[in-house]
Amino acid sequence: MGWDTVIEIRGLGKRFVGQDGGTVEALREVDLDVGDNEFLTVLGPSGCGKTTLLKAIAGLIGWNEGDIHIGGRPVRGPGPDRSMVFQNFALLPWATVLDNVAFGLRMRGVAKAERDERARALINMVGLSGFETKRPGELSGGMQQRVGIARALAVRPQVLLMDEPFGALDEQTRRLLQEELLSIWEEHRLTVVFITHSMEEAVLLGDRVVLMSARPGRIAEIVPVPLDRPRSRDLGALERSGHYVEVTAYLWDRLRDMHEEHSASRVSG
Repeated sequence: MGWDTVIEIRGLGKRFVGQDGGTVEALREVDLDVGDNEFLTVLGPSGCGKTTLLKAIAGLIGWNEGDIHIGGRPVRGPGPDRSMVFQNFALLPWATVLDNVAFGLRMRGVAKAERDERARALINMVGLSGFETKRPGELSGGMQQRVGIARALAVRPQVLLMDEPFGALDEQTRRLLQEELLSIWEEHRLTVVFITHSMEEAVLLGDRVVLMSARPGRIAEIVPVPLDRPRSRDLGALERSGHYVEVTAYLWDRLRDMHEEHSASRVSG
């Protein structure tokens, strides 16, 4: 793979009780290694357990079988080595931009002067200088997600977990934030696990694309992305490249096949 392994998942299984009281198997026998400084994207049919997998890595939920290790240490709950960015921004509505970005640092007991200095630097990095005193309700969706990314980076995590962070944004804002995220990653080189429902986004951002099967979620295939880095300067040119077109078409074919196989199995069942 070319990287030292940071996240190691072995035999992960997760079940929960559905709305009808029955057992739902969300994940089955998931094995996955994620490398140091790797940008890994995860793609799969709706309801395949992508978010469940991410929350397990974050330590936000437990699981029934298997193990997750980060940096050689078992995951037993949330930890300072991980930060998560959600699709719905999850900001504190009553707090200013500065206080939202500094929130994790305050929870860790960092002195106010230091946490404000770090927060202001990150606010500048994500292009929100001048908005420090604004509250989330005064910001656009794209600006709120910039705050979410800055807050996640403030604690200097080893692993950044992103759950469809641009899924609720318009296409233009989404593209701008894709470029900004790549620029941040190219500078800081975190390990990123990025959930998306977009084949195009998965290919543009990822070093590899993890393709998950329909529920119960399993690793159906891991597809390398043969696009050169850095990529943040001209995503449009990448989209016109033969490698991009080839990988995106392949992922679409695989997803369509999985959908047809899942539909056929439900009918036959």
